Amino acid sequence: MLIIILIIATIFLAYNNGANDNFKGVATLYGSGTLSFKKALTIATITTFLGSITAIFVANGLIQNFSGKGLVSQDIAGSVNFLIAVGFGAGSTVLLATKLGFPISTTHSLVGGLMGAGLMAVGLDINFYKLGSAFFVPLLVSPFLAFALGIIVYILFKKIKKYFNLQSENCICIGATKKQYIPVCNLNDNEVRQIATDMNIQETNNLHLHIANHKECQNIYTNKIFGTTIQKILDIAHMVSAGAVSFARGLNDTPKIAGLLVAAHTLDIRYGMVTIGVGMAIGGLLNSKLVAETMSKKITSISHGQGLCANLTTSFLVIVASKFGIPVSTTHVSVGSIFGIGIISQKHDAKMIKTIILSWIITLPVGMFFSALFYYLIGIFS
Repeated sequence: MLIIILIIATIFLAYNNGANDNFKGVATLYGSGTLSFKKALTIATITTFLGSITAIFVANGLIQNFSGKGLVSQDIAGSVNFLIAVGFGAGSTVLLATKLGFPISTTHSLVGGLMGAGLMAVGLDINFYKLGSAFFVPLLVSPFLAFALGIIVYILFKKIKKYFNLQSENCICIGATKKQYIPVCNLNDNEVRQIATDMNIQETNNLHLHIANHKECQNIYTNKIFGTTIQKILDIAHMVSAGAVSFARGLNDTPKIAGLLVAAHTLDIRYGMVTIGVGMAIGGLLNSKLVAETMSKKITSISHGQGLCANLTTSFLVIVASKFGIPVSTTHVSVGSIFGIGIISQKHDAKMIKTIILSWIITLPVGMFFSALFYYLIGIFS
């Protein structure tokens, strides 16, 4: 019976992980207007699941770290009661954040879950050295590293754009409805302002003009190479990079959750990874809208090129971390890179960033509370 409850707890955590995390990889596609919410979510779902499957072969180090081994004694780390409490504790923390629209770290929630259940099980006999070196240091360093690397990549992108004389032009969107908008470019600033002024007082035959702050029409690159516009090439590269981020997230998060099943020897690692991948996919498809809005539109307004730079930074750092078993948070890395670019472009929302950081800070104690509570309740009823 307890084994069945553990599997349910793991699927519960995977579902909520997908709801909070799946869209983060493609947030820049939606935020920049490159793709609609549904199309971006489809890419996120497919590539995240592929990352989950690939984790079977390359991410064993993370499985061992998040099984609890070395943090508490072998007997406790392998006990079903302990693992159930960690799963439900971390899952409840992520569920709460998702309902509030906060993009928090499942990694942080799991660390909080391990600590809370560990304190209830063994008191202060937790291996605090491993807790600091294997978990806290990577989690603290990764967002700052992503912040700095995001800035560097964006500066390089701007230099490349200047070197090849790639120009983004002011545009207006013309059409009767949003789905029919067509970008019209080659306008200077004065022309755009004049059209904006005129259209505040004019509207003829159901034809509307919307100025270039409409996401789908801003920063249009009209240069061509080999007969193809730079904008189209940029959009394709942007979509590939977003898929890479989602793939990296599946690669990094799936083994962390699978550690709960492996520690209790409940499922073959292959079946466990597939089960978690499916749970994450369903959670993302059904319950990711609020976090998607926060990640895509509330941290900073973002252009096509900026989104590409943020995704290249995030995917690189997360894939490298997964390969070497370093438990970084995809959320921290993704937000760090987007925020770094927002600082350079001076379009960031400082208030939203402070709110997100506060949610990160309280994730750990909330995870500890929930897992400690579940451990206590399981002890009473088991």
